Amino acid sequence: MAAIRISVINASTVLSDTQIQPVVEALETQVKRDFLPAWGIDADLLFVPMGTNPPANTWWLAILDDSDQANALGYHDVTTDGQPIGKVFAATDMKYGMEWSVTASHELLEMLADPNINLTVFVENDMGTGRLFAYEVCDACEADNLGYKIDGTLVSDFVYPSWFEDFRTPGTQFDQTGKIKKAFDILPGGYIGIYDINSGTGWQQLQAQHAPVRMQARGNVGSRRERRRTPRPQWQHSLPVQQLHENARRYREVVRHLIAA
Repeated sequence: MAAIRISVINASTVLSDTQIQPVVEALETQVKRDFLPAWGIDADLLFVPMGTNPPANTWWLAILDDSDQANALGYHDVTTDGQPIGKVFAATDMKYGMEWSVTASHELLEMLADPNINLTVFVENDMGTGRLFAYEVCDACEADNLGYKIDGTLVSDFVYPSWFEDFRTPGTQFDQTGKIKKAFDILPGGYIGIYDINSGTGWQQLQAQHAPVRMQARGNVGSRRERRRTPRPQWQHSLPVQQLHENARRYREVVRHLIAA
């Protein structure tokens, strides 16, 4: 199977090209060395510096500041070519003391495993009902302290296909770092989206304590959670990348003006 081509685009005001490029190299190592053997999915990553255009018909991983910028830049649900897109909100991560490289790894791997954000696993109970589990490969083990380093860059842990298979026995490897010990287990700081097909409560978030929490009606603009809740006919194309960079430049000017004031 041919490798998927993914453009990693710098549209951030808080990260320079020189800060992003080594992370892109670590992410490609993670995909080819760790993710490909587990999931059978390969990708070639191309770094797109600030102000330059990505090749046509590539998937995008956009490095943005926050969800407000994502909305202002027209980053919605798919690229201008209708290809999958992932978003990393670097300034938001920094604000809360989190590593943006972990978020980038998280978004990249989940985009590879479920690019259309529509895959689920049904787990039936003895009443003939059950739950749908979102096919997200990093949510259950997403906390920064659960990640691992590649050439000095912290990346996200991720689950194996076995995590979604409740017939697996103890001793099976369920995630890359070996911290998860059984199918559907959620580590502290993790969660997974579930849909109880009979409850009428819609998508909920199952946390490490296995207590469901009602999801917001809409997640952060551009997030995978938002798009999972949004009917596909309502998805929107992103702006042409030239306009994206121009809007990013204007956004940086506004930020500088606010700081100066």
